[in-house]
This record gives sequence, C-alpha cells and structure tokens, in this order.
Amino acid sequence: MTGLGEVLGAGWRPESPYLLGWAALCGLLLWRGGAESRAAVVNTLGVYLAASAVQLAAGALQAGVVGAFAPALLNLGILVAGVALIRLSGMLAFRVLLPGLGLSAPRIVEDLLTILAYFAWIVVRLRATGMDPSSILASTAVVTAVLAFAMQDTLGNILGGIAIQLDNSIQLGDWIRVDDVVGRVVDIRWRSTSIETRDWETVVVPNSLLMKGKFAVLGRRQGAPVQWRRHVRFAVDLAAPPTRVIPAVEQAAREAEIARVAREPQPNCVLTGFEHGYAQYALRYWLTDMNHVTSTDSKMRVQIYTALQRAGWRLAIEERGVRLTEQTEEHRREVHEREVARRLAALATVELFAGLTAAESRTVAERLTYSPFAQGEIITRQGNVAHWLYILTAGEADIVIEADGSARRFVNTLGAGSFFGEAGLLTGAPRSATVVARSNVECYRLDKAAFEDVLRSRPEIAEQMSHVMASRQGALAAAIAGHEAAARDHANRSAELLGRIRQFFGLGD
Repeated sequence: MTGLGEVLGAGWRPESPYLLGWAALCGLLLWRGGAESRAAVVNTLGVYLAASAVQLAAGALQAGVVGAFAPALLNLGILVAGVALIRLSGMLAFRVLLPGLGLSAPRIVEDLLTILAYFAWIVVRLRATGMDPSSILASTAVVTAVLAFAMQDTLGNILGGIAIQLDNSIQLGDWIRVDDVVGRVVDIRWRSTSIETRDWETVVVPNSLLMKGKFAVLGRRQGAPVQWRRHVRFAVDLAAPPTRVIPAVEQAAREAEIARVAREPQPNCVLTGFEHGYAQYALRYWLTDMNHVTSTDSKMRVQIYTALQRAGWRLAIEERGVRLTEQTEEHRREVHEREVARRLAALATVELFAGLTAAESRTVAERLTYSPFAQGEIITRQGNVAHWLYILTAGEADIVIEADGSARRFVNTLGAGSFFGEAGLLTGAPRSATVVARSNVECYRLDKAAFEDVLRSRPEIAEQMSHVMASRQGALAAAIAGHEAAARDHANRSAELLGRIRQFFGLGD
C-alpha cells in the first residue's frame, strides 16, 4: 500500500511551499492594488493551483502502478505552474511596484516581457526533460510557416503595437481621431489600442489599423502646450459690415472668463465666405481640455449671440416657414407698446430717474437698447470710458475692483432692478470698477445722446441726479474701504458732480 509520504515526495518538491507562498503574496498585493487586475489575478491563481494539483496527481501515479505516465504529467504541471508564476510576477512588477515608485510603463511592455519570459521558461523546461528545442523548431518549420501565414493579422497588430511604442506616435492620455471616433487613449496593448470617447464608450482599435491608416492626435504641436483650436461657425446678414462684426465678436470672446479656453493665442474671428446672401464667419479659440468640447463650444456660441444682440444684429438662419400673421400697423403698434411698457417698468426701478415726468420717462424708454450678456462676460471694465448706463432686468452681476499686481477684490453683487454706469452717462468719467456677469443677464443700455434731449429741456433734473449719484458713490467708497469714513461729505460730493454734469452736457451754470 502506497503511503501519503511517498505521494507527497513525488509531487511536492522542497521549493513548492516557497513558490506557493510567493503566488499567494503576489495575489494579495495585486488584489489590494485595484479592481482592474482582480479578475486576472483570480484566473491566474486558479491556473497555478490546478497545475499544483496536477503535480500531486503525477506523484500519486508515480507511486502507483501507472507510473509510466507520471513524468509527462509532472513536467506539464511544473511548466503550467511556472507560466502562472511568471504572469503573477509580471503583473506585480508593472501594476504595483513600478507605480509605487512613481514610474509607469505601457501595458504592451508588460505583455512583451511576459511573453519573452514564457518562451525562456519553456526552453528551460524542455532542456530539463532532455529535449533539444532547436530540433523541435526545425522539425516544425512547415507548421510554423503555416501558423505565421494564418496569424498575419495578429502579427501585424503586435508589430503595430511595438512600432507605436517605439516612435511615440501615440501616448497614453492623447486625444486622437480615427475615422469617426474621437477619444482619449487609455491603453496600448500588444493587439489593440483602447480609446475612451466623451459618450462613455470604449472603442478598441486594432494596432494594424492605426499603422496602415491615418489618425490625428488632437491638441499636440511640437514646442507648444496641449491645446486644440476649435471653430465655432455662424452667419450674419450682409447689412452688418464685417469690419464691425469681427471686432465686436472678438472683444466679447477675449473678455469673457470661460474655463478651459486658452488666453494665448487669443480667440479671433475671421470671415470665411458668402453664402445664401449671408456673411459666413468662424470664431476660433484654443481649447485646453478636450474632454469639454461641446460645453465650451456652447458657451462661445452664447458669447457670439449676446455680442450680436448688443450690436443690434441678428444671426442669419435660413428660414423656410410661412408666416401667417398679418403685419398691420395696429399689430406693430401693439408689439411696440408692450416693449415700451417693459422698458418703463425697468426705468421705474432706477432712483436716478425718479424726478422725470411720464413724458420724459417715455422718451428715455424709447431710446433704451436691449443688451444681454453671457455668464462670465465683462459688462464694463474698470478704467474704460463709455457714456452708457445699464439697467439690470434679469440675472446677477458682480462688482469687482482691479489693482495692478493684485487679485480682484469683490465689492458687491447686483440683482435685477439694479443700475450702474451712471457716472459714465452723466459726467463722462471712466469706469471706477469692473462689472462681471455672475449669471446670464439681461440689461437695457442708455447712452448720452439718448438722454441729452431730456436733460437740456429741464436742466434742473441734473441737481436731483447729482444728489443720487453722490449717495451711491459714497456708499461704494465705504464698501471698498470697509468703513464710513471713506465717504466724503455728501454736500461737497453732490456739488462737484453737479458741476461735472453741467460741463459734460454743456448746460452752463
């Protein structure tokens, strides 16, 4: 009767406990290293345990009556167990140890080195059993040629993956475009390259396709930071001169504070052609994060729309609908009256115009200009000279103070019903603060020429307005300095402002 010790002695060698312990240690470290490797770890450990069981079975056969099959089975178990240990060791080195040292290697390097280790281990085991690997390869040359012909696509993928790694044409993290697929490279394996798209899809592209075809690496240029030039196209009626459209759109895009838009090179607008009776334009900007293309393009389109609205121009869109509303004089008058009513309601919130009569208020309302602004857009900039007053009817805007060499200082947030820019309208003074759209806002704008007729017909209004301006400027000075002592004497400030208003409008004393 064969004892247990004889069975173990044949299938359980002195190094077996150490190898089993190493396999368990590799599995534990890889399991803690991340979920990505866990499935492969479990499978590889399963193969190793199965190979160890085969070795024990070979020991039992060798101690029994069928020992003729034992050596072959034992060598097979040792060979498979060694392959499993090489796989676990390679995964531990490339997925745990190197990242722990702050180093990283492409996955294809791990795969190729593991395959070379497999080949070396097979050669060692063949020699250990008394077989000559060279004679085996020579006797199977025809089979090898047939297999190579059958696997030419696979070999092409392997060689393509090696070439990609050697010439650095694609790197992990690059955004590339292959045919109609745009995404970020997340893995380069021996057979394929994995690309994650913005739609949460993972596209697997064979390496041979990348080497044979054409692909574009987005945002990469030698000696320049990673940024991708985008084109936002739009059309405007030919009644709007390009010499005015281009500067208006460029100014709006450059002054807007939009995340992931490069400050250099600055956004620029170009005239690209004429079609269907419209002028075709493109606003070009440089995107610094390719993961936010759609949202950033959308924000730039809003900048274009609001800039054109403020200038009184409309986007040109081909219209094919049939309008059934009869545009009678009465209908146009009703539409106009509704708009004037909205403007009068906005003027009623401005204490600066509280002394105007109903007729004077309507005169001012008729001259207001609708001026929307997008979130992050600068409405007025500190130090600029512009003879406009703004009435905020929707949204919020932040007042900030800018100083050379220091960060912006927040002063206040304005809501619907607020107004600003009265100093520019009434005295021509440069802007004392910067106003930035905190959200998408809607404003009405009033300029000097629109208000001049009212002020000239009743110059005494200027005195009342000077008192209101003096109070607002005193409050602003106190808010900036943080205490009431910053505000000057109200009477002196009011008198000074009244003199400046009269001088600016030529009213005399």
